[in-house]
Amino acid sequence: MLERMIKIIAEDGHNFDAFNATPEGSVKGGLVILQEIFGMTEQLKNVTRFWAEQGYDTILPAMYDRIKPEMVLEFTDLDTAQTMGKKLEPDSVLKDIMATVRTVENRGGVSLIGFCWGGGAAARMAGLLNLKGSVAYYGTMLSDNAANGANCATLFHYGVTDPHSPPEIIDGVKENIPNAESYIYEAGHAFANDARPDFYVEKAALEARSRTLKFLDRVHSA
Repeated sequence: MLERMIKIIAEDGHNFDAFNATPEGSVKGGLVILQEIFGMTEQLKNVTRFWAEQGYDTILPAMYDRIKPEMVLEFTDLDTAQTMGKKLEPDSVLKDIMATVRTVENRGGVSLIGFCWGGGAAARMAGLLNLKGSVAYYGTMLSDNAANGANCATLFHYGVTDPHSPPEIIDGVKENIPNAESYIYEAGHAFANDARPDFYVEKAALEARSRTLKFLDRVHSA
């Protein structure tokens, strides 16, 4: 596996960092990892590495670079993280994700995996971009982000006690994306983040990861 930091240029000229991990041997497709509100954390770099090991040319863009380059927050600094997340403008987010998708585009197509804020962004991009698939882990603002449906296969992972996705939110996603594949786990928000022991639920995380791998391998082989 090859890993490196690269620069990406969006259509409006914005230049931003990304962490790219490329598998050895054949590549199944491209994969974009969309961050939580803490930025390009080491935990998400490890997620990027994992998916490269599964055969995907995987990239993690630094979405906060438009606001403050190299901004990575501690998981305990929730107030700053929430403030930063609210500063991400939808049009700029779209431009940066489009540019990232183009960077790993190949004959196998590209999918997204997003966590928290990134899960909401992945749901939104499913209705805006030409993707193979979109995976949302405990996405936020899903009423708005899933409102336009999806142009690709979608997979949603929810925590049963996650305040961001009560039953009415989940039902709303199903109405907007009737063909979505979805699972609800005995867990709360951020259950797949193994760097946050107060949130991590190993059983749920491993089940979600296994289902995500099957989903990606299916949509990228079609």
